Amino acid sequence: MSESILVRIARGDRAAVRDCLDRHGGLVWSIARRLCPDPADAEDAVQEVFIDLWSAAPRYDPDVAAESTFVAMIARRRLIDRRRRASRRPDHSPLPETLAAPPHEGPDAVERRDEADRAARALGGLDEGQRLVLTLSIYHGLTYDEIARRTGLPPGTVKTHARRGLIRLRSRLAAPHPEPPERA
Repeated sequence: MSESILVRIARGDRAAVRDCLDRHGGLVWSIARRLCPDPADAEDAVQEVFIDLWSAAPRYDPDVAAESTFVAMIARRRLIDRRRRASRRPDHSPLPETLAAPPHEGPDAVERRDEADRAARALGGLDEGQRLVLTLSIYHGLTYDEIARRTGLPPGTVKTHARRGLIRLRSRLAAPHPEPPERA
Protein backbone atom coordinates (compact mmCIF):
# COMPACT_ATOMS: atom_id res chain seq x y z
CA MET A 1 0.00 0.00 0.00
CA SER A 2 1.35 3.43 -0.91
CA GLU A 3 1.83 6.18 1.65
CA SER A 4 -1.10 8.53 2.27
CA ILE A 5 -1.06 11.84 0.40
CA LEU A 6 -1.74 13.78 3.62
CA VAL A 7 1.17 12.05 5.38
CA ARG A 8 3.39 13.05 2.45
CA ILE A 9 2.10 16.67 2.67
CA ALA A 10 2.83 16.70 6.40
CA ARG A 11 6.40 15.60 5.61
CA GLY A 12 6.77 18.50 3.15
CA ASP A 13 6.58 16.54 -0.12
CA ARG A 14 5.69 19.19 -2.76
CA ALA A 15 4.49 16.60 -5.28
CA ALA A 16 1.89 15.45 -2.75
CA VAL A 17 0.13 18.80 -2.98
CA ARG A 18 -0.65 18.24 -6.69
CA ASP A 19 -1.65 14.63 -5.97
CA CYS A 20 -4.02 15.83 -3.24
CA LEU A 21 -5.64 18.36 -5.58
CA ASP A 22 -6.03 15.69 -8.28
CA ARG A 23 -7.41 13.02 -5.97
CA HIS A 24 -9.65 15.08 -3.65
CA GLY A 25 -10.50 18.14 -5.77
CA GLY A 26 -13.78 16.62 -7.03
CA LEU A 27 -14.87 15.64 -3.53
CA VAL A 28 -14.16 19.08 -2.07
CA TRP A 29 -15.78 20.82 -5.05
CA SER A 30 -18.99 18.74 -4.74
CA ILE A 31 -19.27 19.55 -1.03
CA ALA A 32 -18.61 23.25 -1.73
CA ARG A 33 -21.25 23.42 -4.47
CA ARG A 34 -23.79 21.81 -2.17
CA LEU A 35 -23.10 24.27 0.67
CA CYS A 36 -22.33 27.41 -1.39
CA PRO A 37 -25.03 28.32 -3.92
CA ASP A 38 -22.82 30.94 -5.61
CA PRO A 39 -20.15 29.32 -7.88
CA ALA A 40 -17.61 32.11 -7.23
CA ASP A 41 -18.08 31.69 -3.48
CA ALA A 42 -17.68 27.92 -3.88
CA GLU A 43 -14.36 28.44 -5.68
CA ASP A 44 -13.08 30.66 -2.87
CA ALA A 45 -14.27 28.11 -0.32
CA VAL A 46 -12.44 25.26 -2.11
CA GLN A 47 -9.19 27.23 -1.92
CA GLU A 48 -9.72 27.82 1.80
CA VAL A 49 -10.44 24.12 2.33
CA PHE A 50 -7.18 23.08 0.66
CA ILE A 51 -5.22 25.63 2.67
CA ASP A 52 -6.79 24.14 5.80
CA LEU A 53 -5.90 20.67 4.57
CA TRP A 54 -2.22 21.61 4.25
CA SER A 55 -2.17 22.85 7.84
CA ALA A 56 -4.27 19.91 9.12
CA ALA A 57 -2.25 17.24 7.32
CA PRO A 58 0.01 16.53 10.36
CA ARG A 59 -3.11 15.64 12.38
CA TYR A 60 -4.24 12.99 9.90
CA ASP A 61 -4.00 9.43 11.24
CA PRO A 62 -4.62 6.70 8.65
CA ASP A 63 -5.48 4.26 11.48
CA VAL A 64 -8.44 6.43 12.54
CA ALA A 65 -10.14 7.31 9.23
CA ALA A 66 -9.79 7.01 5.50
CA GLU A 67 -8.07 9.93 3.83
CA SER A 68 -11.19 10.90 1.88
CA THR A 69 -13.20 10.90 5.13
CA PHE A 70 -10.66 13.25 6.73
CA VAL A 71 -10.71 15.54 3.67
CA ALA A 72 -14.54 15.58 3.60
CA MET A 73 -14.67 16.37 7.34
CA ILE A 74 -12.23 19.31 6.97
CA ALA A 75 -14.16 20.59 3.93
CA ARG A 76 -17.54 20.31 5.61
CA ARG A 77 -16.35 22.08 8.78
CA ARG A 78 -14.72 24.91 6.83
CA LEU A 79 -17.80 25.42 4.66
CA ILE A 80 -20.20 25.41 7.60
CA ASP A 81 -17.98 27.93 9.42
CA ARG A 82 -17.94 30.07 6.29
CA ARG A 83 -21.76 30.02 6.07
CA ARG A 84 -22.10 30.97 9.73
CA ARG A 85 -19.72 33.91 9.30
CA ALA A 86 -21.62 35.09 6.24
CA SER A 87 -24.95 34.94 8.08
CA ARG A 88 -23.55 37.11 10.90
CA ARG A 89 -22.23 39.81 8.59
CA PRO A 90 -24.35 42.95 8.81
CA ASP A 91 -26.03 44.10 5.63
CA HIS A 92 -24.69 47.57 4.83
CA SER A 93 -26.94 48.25 1.89
CA PRO A 94 -28.23 51.84 2.00
CA LEU A 95 -31.76 52.55 3.13
CA PRO A 96 -33.90 55.02 1.20
CA GLU A 97 -33.87 58.51 2.70
CA THR A 98 -37.61 58.98 2.37
CA LEU A 99 -40.57 56.76 1.79
CA ALA A 100 -43.27 57.59 -0.71
CA ALA A 101 -46.56 57.99 1.08
CA PRO A 102 -49.71 56.84 -0.65
CA PRO A 103 -52.06 59.66 -1.53
CA HIS A 104 -54.77 60.16 1.09
CA GLU A 105 -57.90 61.72 -0.30
CA GLY A 106 -60.98 62.64 1.63
CA PRO A 107 -61.99 64.64 4.67
CA ASP A 108 -59.77 62.74 7.13
CA ALA A 109 -56.56 63.34 5.16
CA VAL A 110 -55.51 66.39 7.21
CA GLU A 111 -56.18 64.60 10.50
CA ARG A 112 -54.27 61.50 9.37
CA ARG A 113 -51.37 63.66 8.22
CA ASP A 114 -51.29 65.44 11.60
CA GLU A 115 -51.32 62.10 13.43
CA ALA A 116 -48.58 60.76 11.17
CA ASP A 117 -46.48 63.88 11.82
CA ARG A 118 -47.02 63.50 15.55
CA ALA A 119 -46.02 59.81 15.40
CA ALA A 120 -42.92 60.67 13.34
CA ARG A 121 -41.91 63.33 15.91
CA ALA A 122 -42.42 60.81 18.73
CA LEU A 123 -40.31 58.26 16.84
CA GLY A 124 -37.63 60.91 16.30
CA GLY A 125 -37.51 61.49 20.06
CA LEU A 126 -36.42 57.91 20.81
CA ASP A 127 -32.80 56.96 21.37
CA GLU A 128 -30.87 55.99 18.25
CA GLY A 129 -31.04 52.20 18.69
CA GLN A 130 -34.77 52.15 19.34
CA ARG A 131 -35.45 54.56 16.46
CA LEU A 132 -33.36 52.47 14.02
CA VAL A 133 -35.00 49.17 14.98
CA LEU A 134 -38.52 50.58 14.82
CA THR A 135 -37.86 52.39 11.53
CA LEU A 136 -36.57 49.19 9.93
CA SER A 137 -39.53 47.26 11.31
CA ILE A 138 -42.33 49.73 10.64
CA TYR A 139 -41.26 51.47 7.43
CA HIS A 140 -39.27 48.66 5.82
CA GLY A 141 -41.20 45.64 7.14
CA LEU A 142 -38.09 43.78 8.33
CA THR A 143 -38.28 40.98 10.89
CA TYR A 144 -36.17 40.96 14.05
CA ASP A 145 -33.71 38.52 12.44
CA GLU A 146 -33.43 40.64 9.30
CA ILE A 147 -32.83 43.75 11.42
CA ALA A 148 -30.16 41.89 13.40
CA ARG A 149 -28.37 40.86 10.20
CA ARG A 150 -28.61 44.34 8.67
CA THR A 151 -27.43 46.20 11.78
CA GLY A 152 -25.07 43.63 13.27
CA LEU A 153 -26.96 43.77 16.59
CA PRO A 154 -27.76 40.53 18.44
CA PRO A 155 -31.41 39.44 17.95
CA GLY A 156 -32.09 39.85 21.68
CA THR A 157 -30.92 43.46 21.58
CA VAL A 158 -33.13 44.12 18.55
CA LYS A 159 -36.16 42.76 20.41
CA THR A 160 -35.31 44.81 23.51
CA HIS A 161 -34.94 48.01 21.47
CA ALA A 162 -38.26 47.32 19.75
CA ARG A 163 -40.12 46.61 22.98
CA ARG A 164 -38.73 49.59 24.88
CA GLY A 165 -39.19 51.87 21.88
CA LEU A 166 -42.82 50.85 21.47
CA ILE A 167 -43.48 51.43 25.18
CA ARG A 168 -41.97 54.93 24.93
CA LEU A 169 -43.90 55.68 21.73
CA ARG A 170 -47.15 54.56 23.32
CA SER A 171 -46.65 56.82 26.33
CA ARG A 172 -45.64 59.79 24.15
CA LEU A 173 -48.63 59.36 21.86
CA ALA A 174 -51.01 58.90 24.81
CA ALA A 175 -49.97 62.29 26.23
CA PRO A 176 -52.35 65.13 25.36
CA HIS A 177 -51.46 67.23 22.34
CA PRO A 178 -49.42 70.23 23.39
CA GLU A 179 -51.09 73.47 22.49
CA PRO A 180 -49.25 75.47 19.83
CA PRO A 181 -47.55 78.58 21.24
CA GLU A 182 -49.50 81.80 20.86
CA ARG A 183 -48.13 84.22 18.33
CA ALA A 184 -47.62 87.82 19.32
